[in-house]
Amino acid sequence: MRGAAKSGIGSKLLEVRNLEVEFDTYGGIVKAVRGVDFSVDSGKTLAIVGESGCGKSVTVQSMMGLIPIPPGRITSGSALLRGQEVLGDTIIEGKEIRGAEIGMIFQDPMTSLNPTMTIGNQIAEPLQIHRGYSYRQAFNEAINLLDMSKIPEAAKRAKQYPFEFSGGMLQRAMIAMAISCKPSILIADEPTTALDVTIQAQILDLMRDLQSQTGMAIILITHDLGVVARMADEVAVMYAGKIVEHGTVEDVFYRSAHPYTLGLRAAMPTNDPANQHQLNPIEGSPPDLFSPPPGCGYCARCPWAMSICQKSHPEHYYLNSGHYSRCWLHHNDSEIKPNQLSFN
Repeated sequence: MRGAAKSGIGSKLLEVRNLEVEFDTYGGIVKAVRGVDFSVDSGKTLAIVGESGCGKSVTVQSMMGLIPIPPGRITSGSALLRGQEVLGDTIIEGKEIRGAEIGMIFQDPMTSLNPTMTIGNQIAEPLQIHRGYSYRQAFNEAINLLDMSKIPEAAKRAKQYPFEFSGGMLQRAMIAMAISCKPSILIADEPTTALDVTIQAQILDLMRDLQSQTGMAIILITHDLGVVARMADEVAVMYAGKIVEHGTVEDVFYRSAHPYTLGLRAAMPTNDPANQHQLNPIEGSPPDLFSPPPGCGYCARCPWAMSICQKSHPEHYYLNSGHYSRCWLHHNDSEIKPNQLSFN
C-alpha cells in the first residue's frame, strides 16, 4: 500500500464543502449527494469508494459541470480550486476548468470516444481548443501522449479509429486525452472496469507514473478495494450520498472505524492464509434516496445499530487529525466500542 508522503508536495489544491445534489424524477426528488466534504492535495491520490449508487460519480460530475441541469441541480456547497470557486463556472483566472484544469477518465471508453474520429484527432482536439495549438502541433503532441501512455507504434495508432483498439488500449487513449492539457487534477471514474487483471495493473501503474512525472492530483472513483490499496494516499468511504469515513489508506484498511467500512473489508477476498475467512456479504439494500432516513443511512443494515441511529445522523468523530468516522459507536455513552467490532 502507498502512504509515504512525497517531498515537495502537499499544497491544498481542491476543497469540496457541503456539496448537495438533487435530481427531479417522475417518482420524486432523488437526494443523490447529501453534504459531502473532502479535499485533495497536489501530487496525492484520493480514492472515493462505495457501492454502486452511493453518489461517487455524481459528486465529481457535478464539480465538472457534467450533470444535466435540469433535471439535476446543485442545492448547496462549494468547490474551491486553489481557493477559486468552480461550481457553476466554466472559467477561472482565464483558464477553462473542464479539460484544461480538471481532466476526466470516463468509466467506459468504448462509449466515451467518438467512433467517427481517429484517436489522434480526438486527443488533438482539446489541445487546439484549450491551448491554441495548430492542427499539426496538436497531432504531433497526440502521438507523444500515446507514446507516453505506452501504446506501441503511436504514430500509426494515432491514425486509427476506436474500433481498431482493444479495451486496454482504449483506456490508455482516454488517459492520453485526459492529460493532454496537463490538468492539475485527474478524475478517474472506474478506470479499470471490464479490463482483465493484467491490463488493470498496467493502467494503474501508468496513472501512478504519470502522476509522479506531472505532480497532478488524482481523484479515483471505485468500488474495488484492491485498486484503493494499490493507488490511494487517502480514502473517503461513501454511503447513501454521504462520506461516512475518511482517513489515510492505512487508517481505513487497518483501523476501520465505521461498520460499513468493516462490511466492505469482510466481503473482500485475501491471499493471506492467516487472514482467510468466509466472505460475509452486507445484508439488505441501501436506503431510498427519494426519502432519506433522518438518522444514519446505514442503520437498517448495521449489525450494531442503536435506537439513536434511526433518529439522528452522527457527527464527525475524529480518531486522529485526518481520520474520522460518522458513527454513534464513537460516542462516549456507547456500550460497544469500535475497536471491538469484527466480522471475523
